[in-house]
Amino acid sequence: MSLNIQDLHIGMKVLHPRYGVGVIKALTEHTADISFDDAPRTVDPASSDLASAEPSAALTGLQVPLASLIRDTTHAVVEALGLEKKDAIVEGLANRWQRGSLIMQSVDTSLQPKEVPIETFFHKIVMIRNNLRVLEQKVNASDKLSDADKFDLQQYITRCYGSLTTFNILFKDKDDQFSTK
Repeated sequence: MSLNIQDLHIGMKVLHPRYGVGVIKALTEHTADISFDDAPRTVDPASSDLASAEPSAALTGLQVPLASLIRDTTHAVVEALGLEKKDAIVEGLANRWQRGSLIMQSVDTSLQPKEVPIETFFHKIVMIRNNLRVLEQKVNASDKLSDADKFDLQQYITRCYGSLTTFNILFKDKDDQFSTK
């Protein structure tokens, strides 16, 4: 079945009976500029038996809204690949906080509270800690900074660690906690 110009989009892979597989680079009202292996060509899709070279699927007899199909399929794939583990224990997070949530409520009661899984919040704290450690290593290893500049930057990093000690309660092991030492 030959494709119409309306069926095409830039970047689409197509199959031409003579030139083989190509990628659409530009479209006009009646023609498509296609990059084939041998050369770029301008083709009239209506008269060239152009076909899609992209994978496609047809679902017949399915009476489900498309959004539901996509959502259900996505959840099934995520579950099958093990990407989301609902009952997973987050390493490093103290047991008493596992599967908990952080609720932030504004003093303005007309605003809805924000609830965040504690594992998500903990992950962000750990990322801050890790990035601070990397920053500290880069500052100390830099040969472009003077000793005085390194000292000044190290003081800022130490203050950041100090501000983050509030979150030490979340960590299971004391060695993973923030420290100003």
